[in-house]
Amino acid sequence: MKSYQRLDPLGGKSQIPNPKSETFRISNFVPGISRYAGLVFRTFPAGVIIGLLLVFSAACGNPDEIAEEPGETETTEVASAKPPYSPTGAEATITGKVNFEGTPPKMARLMMDSDAACAAMHKGPVFSEQVVVNPNGTLKNVFIFVRSGLNYSFPVPSEPAVLDQEGCIYKPHVLGMMANQTLRVTTQDQTTHNVHPIPKINREWNESQPPGVVLTKTFTRPEQMIPVVCNQHSWMKAYIGVLDHPFYAVTDQNGSFTISGLPPGEYEIEAWHEKYQSQTQKVTVGAKESKTLDFTYRADQAYGPSSLKMMPAMVAPCCNGDKHE
Repeated sequence: MKSYQRLDPLGGKSQIPNPKSETFRISNFVPGISRYAGLVFRTFPAGVIIGLLLVFSAACGNPDEIAEEPGETETTEVASAKPPYSPTGAEATITGKVNFEGTPPKMARLMMDSDAACAAMHKGPVFSEQVVVNPNGTLKNVFIFVRSGLNYSFPVPSEPAVLDQEGCIYKPHVLGMMANQTLRVTTQDQTTHNVHPIPKINREWNESQPPGVVLTKTFTRPEQMIPVVCNQHSWMKAYIGVLDHPFYAVTDQNGSFTISGLPPGEYEIEAWHEKYQSQTQKVTVGAKESKTLDFTYRADQAYGPSSLKMMPAMVAPCCNGDKHE
């Protein structure tokens, strides 16, 4: 059998079989792999074998080096760079309303005919919550949060954030929580859902949820806003704002919000709405001070720029979830 010579790393020469021979033992070609490993390749062109060996060598690298998930180290460093905040009793409060001017857009009716169990839970028609204008002329489901100005880190709440499903609708429509806080996804419905958040920088998951099952999840990085859909019911939609601090609120049936416990300082406050997007205002609060901060959206307002990164609420197959209860 014809053989080839290769230079040994220690300076000698050794014989290796022709790669085109009936069998080709990798332990005879790659230093450091035992001759007794018993790994035998069938006939391959020499170029293919050499290419595979180069890939093998590059992939192995230093065994002590472990690949990290992109962004994980950076997120940890940013979080640890700020000193933890200790309440002093001098914290401030911001309250306000989000007003709406003009004629509200007509919301589409949610057609639940594809699941009789969903339709049976409602006595009348159900409409989209994309724009909900309250009787007092204010706007519901606006996410209000401190965009910048915080120079401290804050503990993650021990109690979970809860996203419920009732009547085949996500409740609440807009939810705030902190990164690494537990998210409990519950259901009151006697039908199977398929919960599917679509984040951009957190891990995406897509999990079936039969009646009575509770899903327990976390988002490890701040990200706003994360759309949540249901692959079983195309009309279901919610949004989750994930922050690295607890200073956020969602406007209620009166269009009101309250952000309390703020350290005295100067802040940029952002209001985000699903259709009308974002507005920002700056505010300075002193020790124990309460400030009022109102926002106004108009019916003819174009979509505004936002600091928040939002992915479209599309339906696509994805990943396995974490765990059930």
